[in-house]
Amino acid sequence: MKASRLAAAGALAGTAVLALSAPAFAHVSVQPEGTAAKGGYAVVDFKVPNERDNASTTKLEVTFPTDHPLASVMPQPVPGWKPEVTKSTLDKPLEMHGKKITEAVTKVTWTADGKGIEPGFFQKFPVSIGQLPEDADELVFKAIQTYSNKEVVRWIEVPQEGQEEPENPAPVLTLSAAQDDHHGSSSSSDKAADSDDAEAAAAKTEAAKPADSSDTTARVLGVVGIVVGALGVAYGVLAGRRRTEA
Repeated sequence: MKASRLAAAGALAGTAVLALSAPAFAHVSVQPEGTAAKGGYAVVDFKVPNERDNASTTKLEVTFPTDHPLASVMPQPVPGWKPEVTKSTLDKPLEMHGKKITEAVTKVTWTADGKGIEPGFFQKFPVSIGQLPEDADELVFKAIQTYSNKEVVRWIEVPQEGQEEPENPAPVLTLSAAQDDHHGSSSSSDKAADSDDAEAAAAKTEAAKPADSSDTTARVLGVVGIVVGALGVAYGVLAGRRRTEA
C-alpha cells in the first residue's frame, strides 16, 4: 500500500513539474511561409505566445540583423496592431538590382491598439523580407516582448551549436540553399528545355511540309494518268469502229 502511494505521489509530482516547466518551451520564434532561400525573398512569421496568465502582450520589438542588412522589409497589416518601421543608415551601402541602398530596416515595432495577445493565445506577425544574404546560413532577430503589467521579456540570447538552448533564445531564421531564380520563376535549365522543345517541334513541322506537298502532287499525277489512259482507250475504240465501217 505504501509503495503504491509513493508511486502515485511521484507521478503527481512529475506531472506538476512538467506543468510548471511547460511555459519555458514557448518563446518568440520566426518561421518562413514556405522557404527562405539564400539570395531570394520570403515572407516570415514572428510567432508570439502569451506566457502569462494575468497579463496580455501589448508590444513586440524585433531587431533586424545589421551584419546582413535587409533593404526590403514590409510588415503585413495585423488587425488590432500598429506597426512602426525604423530605418538606419548603413556603414556600407548595399547594391540591389543595380541601385545602391544607403539605409535598411533595423527594427520593426508592433503596438497593440486593443487588448493585445490575451492569456492562452498567440499571434503571428507576417513580414516580407529580402534580399536574403547568400553568404549566411541563418539570420538572428532579437525580440523584446512587453506585457500589460509593464513586464518586459528580452528574447536576445543567441543559441550556440552543441549547447543547450538558452533561457531566453532569440528567434533564428534558417536559410535554405539558393535557387536558380531568386524570384521564383522558371529556372534557366527549364527555359533551355522549353526552347529545345520548341525548336524540335518547328523542325518536325518543316519536315512534314515537303512530305504533304509531294503526296498531293503524286495524287494529282495519278488522276491525270487515269484520265489520259481513259482517253487513249476511247480513241482506240472509235478508231476501230471507223475501220470496220469503212
